[in-house]
Amino acid sequence: MASLVPTPFTLPISKADQKQLFLHSFLPKKLSSTNKSVLRVRCGAIGNGLFTQTTQEVRRIVPDNKHGLPTVKIVYVVLEAQYQSSLSAAVRELNSKNRYASFEVVGYLVEELRDESTFKTFRKDLEDANVFIGSLIFVEELAQKIKSAVEKERDRLDAVLVFPSMPEVMRLNKLGSFSMSQLGQSKSPFFQLFKRKKQSSAGFADSMLKLVRTLPKVLKYLPSDKAQDARLYILSLQFWLGGSPENLQNFLKMISGSYVPALKGTNIEYAEPVLFLDSGVWHPLAPCMYDDVKEYLNWYGTRRDANEKLKDPNAPLIGLILQRSHIVTGDESHYVAVIMELEARGAKVIPIFAGGLDFSGPVERFLVDPISKKTFVNSVVSLTGFALVGGPARQDHPRAIEALRNLNVPYIVALPLVFQTTEEWLNSTLGLHPIQVALQVALPELDGGMEPIVFSGRDPQTGNYSCAIFSLVEQLCTRAIRWAELKRKTKEDKRLAITVFSFPPDKGNVGTAAYLNVFSSIFSVLKDLQKDGYNVEGLPETSEALIEDVLHDKEAQFSSPNLNIAYKMGIREYQNLTPYASALEESWGKPPGNLNTDGENLLVYGKQYGNVFIGVQPTFGYEGDPMRLLFSKSASPHHGFAAYYSFVEKIFKADAVLHFGTHGSLEFMPGKQVGMSDVCYPDSLIGNIPNVYYYAANNPSEATIAKRRSYANTISYLTPPAENAGLYKGLKQLSELISSYQSLKDTGRGPQIVSSIISTAKQCNLDKDVSLPEEGEELSTKERDLVVGKVYSKIMEIESRLLPCGLHVIGEPPSALEAVATLVNIAALDRPEDEISSLPSILAATVGRNIEDVYRGSNKGILKDVELLRQITEASRGAITAFVETTTNKKGQVVDVSDKLSSFFRFGVNEPWVDYLSSTKFYQADRNKLRKLFGFLGDCLKLVVADNEVGSLKQALEGSYVEPGPGGDPIRNPKVLPTGKNIHALDPQSIPTTAAMQSAKVVVDRLLERQKVDNGGKFPETVALVLWGTDNIKTYGESLAQVLWMIGVMPIADTFGRVNKVEPVSLEELGRPRIDVVVNCSGVFRDLFINQMNLIDSAVKMVAELDEPEDQNYVKKHAVEQAKALGIGVREAATRVFSNASGSYSSNINLAVENSSWNDEKQLQDMYLSRKSFAFDCDAPGAGMTEKRKVFEMALSTADATFQNLDSSEISLTDVSHYFDSDPTNLVQNLRKDGKKPSAYVADTTTANAQVRTLSETVRLDARTKLLNPKWYEGMLSSGYEGVREIEKRLTNTVGWSATSGQVDNWVYEEANSTFIQDEAMLNKLMSTNPNSFRKLVQTFLEANGRGYWDTSAENIERLRQLYSEVEDKIEGIDR
Repeated sequence: MASLVPTPFTLPISKADQKQLFLHSFLPKKLSSTNKSVLRVRCGAIGNGLFTQTTQEVRRIVPDNKHGLPTVKIVYVVLEAQYQSSLSAAVRELNSKNRYASFEVVGYLVEELRDESTFKTFRKDLEDANVFIGSLIFVEELAQKIKSAVEKERDRLDAVLVFPSMPEVMRLNKLGSFSMSQLGQSKSPFFQLFKRKKQSSAGFADSMLKLVRTLPKVLKYLPSDKAQDARLYILSLQFWLGGSPENLQNFLKMISGSYVPALKGTNIEYAEPVLFLDSGVWHPLAPCMYDDVKEYLNWYGTRRDANEKLKDPNAPLIGLILQRSHIVTGDESHYVAVIMELEARGAKVIPIFAGGLDFSGPVERFLVDPISKKTFVNSVVSLTGFALVGGPARQDHPRAIEALRNLNVPYIVALPLVFQTTEEWLNSTLGLHPIQVALQVALPELDGGMEPIVFSGRDPQTGNYSCAIFSLVEQLCTRAIRWAELKRKTKEDKRLAITVFSFPPDKGNVGTAAYLNVFSSIFSVLKDLQKDGYNVEGLPETSEALIEDVLHDKEAQFSSPNLNIAYKMGIREYQNLTPYASALEESWGKPPGNLNTDGENLLVYGKQYGNVFIGVQPTFGYEGDPMRLLFSKSASPHHGFAAYYSFVEKIFKADAVLHFGTHGSLEFMPGKQVGMSDVCYPDSLIGNIPNVYYYAANNPSEATIAKRRSYANTISYLTPPAENAGLYKGLKQLSELISSYQSLKDTGRGPQIVSSIISTAKQCNLDKDVSLPEEGEELSTKERDLVVGKVYSKIMEIESRLLPCGLHVIGEPPSALEAVATLVNIAALDRPEDEISSLPSILAATVGRNIEDVYRGSNKGILKDVELLRQITEASRGAITAFVETTTNKKGQVVDVSDKLSSFFRFGVNEPWVDYLSSTKFYQADRNKLRKLFGFLGDCLKLVVADNEVGSLKQALEGSYVEPGPGGDPIRNPKVLPTGKNIHALDPQSIPTTAAMQSAKVVVDRLLERQKVDNGGKFPETVALVLWGTDNIKTYGESLAQVLWMIGVMPIADTFGRVNKVEPVSLEELGRPRIDVVVNCSGVFRDLFINQMNLIDSAVKMVAELDEPEDQNYVKKHAVEQAKALGIGVREAATRVFSNASGSYSSNINLAVENSSWNDEKQLQDMYLSRKSFAFDCDAPGAGMTEKRKVFEMALSTADATFQNLDSSEISLTDVSHYFDSDPTNLVQNLRKDGKKPSAYVADTTTANAQVRTLSETVRLDARTKLLNPKWYEGMLSSGYEGVREIEKRLTNTVGWSATSGQVDNWVYEEANSTFIQDEAMLNKLMSTNPNSFRKLVQTFLEANGRGYWDTSAENIERLRQLYSEVEDKIEGIDR
């Protein structure tokens, strides 16, 4: 993972001109060249540590009331600011007439009420208010605050009007005899709006609009007061939705005259609401709103002001989606700016709007030709920031996807700032407010929305008006047109830049991507594109020849890695093409620097074939010297990196860039977390090029970072088909011995066989995992059974572990039989939500057992349970294989599964799984349950073998809509399949789910039990653990839930299922002390789940303040001790949620290990502390991450255990460097006063039988099933060049674990050496296939020995040194 520190924004500006500090986006570009003095602004929060420092006082209007009229005081709270200017204008107009009453008004933005002093003023304002108005209050914690304040005054207030908001706030409504206090219990039409049932297409807000249109007419003729009050409520809503100053004036007159006692009897006349169209087409220059798109287009065609470009019948046509409330309240300048910019660039526009929160109807009505059903537009930009259906309330994503699929054009969702002024956003390292990220970035992504570009802010004085941010409006419009051009340009003319990665930087690593055979995939994709009409002239005949072309420049004259040089960029050309080049000089000096250069020019590596360029993304730049990041105040891309993207956009002139595989460095460059400004490096680098990105389906978290920070349209690819690890060498022999024991144990040979089992198990190093008696020791029958049971259980664990075999090639889905292991694992999970029982539980029930009991018995080594579990596993595999074989043809391809299934079900033929089970002990398995399960597996099989990865890429390149789909683990969530979807994460406020909480309890209880056994029966006082982004997406928040259960709290969901608060579980119910935690969040988790960091931090602080004995509440015990030691308050001392600084990722230990650029373990620990000691504070969420190293060190020094989670079979501890990069085991030992090493545990929830193992057990299991397993390494070597690199990577990551935890056994290195070095045939194969990676493998063995992690013979070391020299010579010979 790329690694960074936050960057201060550098703005060229004179001292006299400091007011322009944050308005650089609005200023003419020439400003920078005239002024050389530089002012540096450190990003961070200002003021109260919250996200907004705007104040209600700028919206307070107090009348002078010279005429002694009655005063009506109105207090209002709104989500967005567009009503503020309109309401202020209405009040000023009323006061200027001096009739009836003087109006005092004060308005609050929902978000401002986080601040305690603002909330206090709000409550004070309510004390003498006449009328309270609230609208769109959907943030639960703030809804609760508003409810508590208004409830107190509700009976005294003359009127309370709440428009669409959360039910608990809606219940406050009171207008005469009309009330909604029964909302949620009654059958009132209002209650129906909040029901959970899916409404057809209209949804929540549209039902409300329907009511608004029809009810006043009906209620008018009803005599009762109640009906009249209800009518006035509906009229109020009409006035409010009308939004213009005129409508709001009449609204205030109606409410005051009807309900304020001082005005009773005064005849205050008011006009009926001026009704605007609920939805339609609007243009600032048009004479009216249109509800017929043809009428609008007729007007558009006759415009006299249109420039020549707009008159061109072939001009691109962009659809815009707007919120009606901005138009009717007159707060539409940001919309006007986008419309004018698009037209100035020669694009026509159809700006459509809706009054409710469902934009899907207007999209279908106004952007699609009703007769031909063809789409009018080439791309669509939503300027609302909301999900297409449902806004901030309850969304209907399937409905949105259906509408967008019919439209079939790129769908961009740009962002107006809602909770911050423009300066506050510019000055923040976080960028967008977390609530806005949840509502307006995460939710639109579920619809397939992309490119969250901030295009407008709020005015700095009052926050009342929207202001366009011109540089970003330019970028948004250019990008929308560039996507539209993809729809219009011929395939033959389209230019595509394919970007591959090289990490760590070494020629043996060019084309790195998780689980992907990159060059074979590129070759397959280009062949397909060529067939489709793209110009790929000169493409070699094979993927091997393609590698040769890109890697080896035959005329290389440079000492740089001899990649093919596609372009040499002179310094002056580079500076002209790269406007931000001077900003890179602080970190890298004057160009060209020393990376990607020949000393005079910047070098772009790659190779061009016709209109396709395959380029190598330059490396991050710090790999060779990660220590530099410790002392570097700011990080930035180097000149070579910037030159690469300038070349792609401005010299090669790419129509699109395709980043090939997971993942490069672009999206991890410094800048805001979400909501880039024009000085954030990902934004500067990607420029205006449409970005398509192949990302592994099981990594939705980093894919989401790429979406948000580099504006990528991410397309998922499959991970390789999984297989069972199987057994080999001594492990296979052990398995045979155990079979012999089971058949012969009651003859006289039992003890003799057990003796062979014990000695073979020791040869296989299983004595580290299973306590074995001494050889020759007398054992009873029961003891013999237990020893055999434990060894058998360990062997079964190794044999059945899933591992991805080989590497995936894009466009080559697995065959049906390759999918069997995946289906077996899908079948092993209960799915209660679909009423599907797991296959193991159905089979266990057949013999009168509960599968959970069988798992428990097998874990303990009870022989009959281990044997039963083996039989269940074999029967599962057999039944599923039989099913798959009957649905495939002779070539192994899946034929129509549903036809096959229905023929079984219809004709009463015995199903293949029933036939198979009839010859096993499970012949009586429940047929109905099996039918339901296999029906589900049939659907899954179709999804596993479906192939849409190249199809989706073509859709993206043709400017079509790529359907969204979740990322994650296909075994837990088969909806991840088929791949080729625009991958997204999940609604961050929806986790942890109830199911995740249940799983978390099981794991935490097992962890605490295990620690008690290893720790003399004592509970751990503190557990240090890691939260990963992807894991929490895949498991819907299991590891997050583990943290909550350790400290003894339960998450509480609101009406919409969003989790934003917790409640403590009583100590009696918990049955144990509350365990303290130190939570290290990965940089990706911090970016995606800042709301959940807020949740954990507030939970820990709440627990620290509970009135409980300290021996039952370790959080409190340690917080009190640390507060005393550091001289701070208990609340601050209870800080437990840490990560990197905003915009920075990883501890960089992985970089140091991968590049062998570290001196000793102390140095690695310093890196960890300096990069990971930034704390999140729920009391000042806008402050971003602030350094609190002392608190971090003290909290870690109390840790008795460290803990991580493994959640899917594809990624284990040695597959990626992230896991050891975040491991603090040795660091904790150094920080503890007693110098004791903490226990280190890993929870494995990759199967239905969740396990908690020690770290060393997990490393051994990993080594046995992957690095040392012929099935795994032969599978990798079948991928050729990339496979050698995968083997080397596993060994390097094993050394990483030695460095951070010391938990790797010597025999692991010894066995690896005999497998890869002492086997002559293997050695030659590795050296000839990828000599660069083989050199790194030899170097890693020597390093493991040199650092004291591997003790081996002098002969072995001598042989390795000799090999190193040989391979060096060979590489030089190749390149010469």
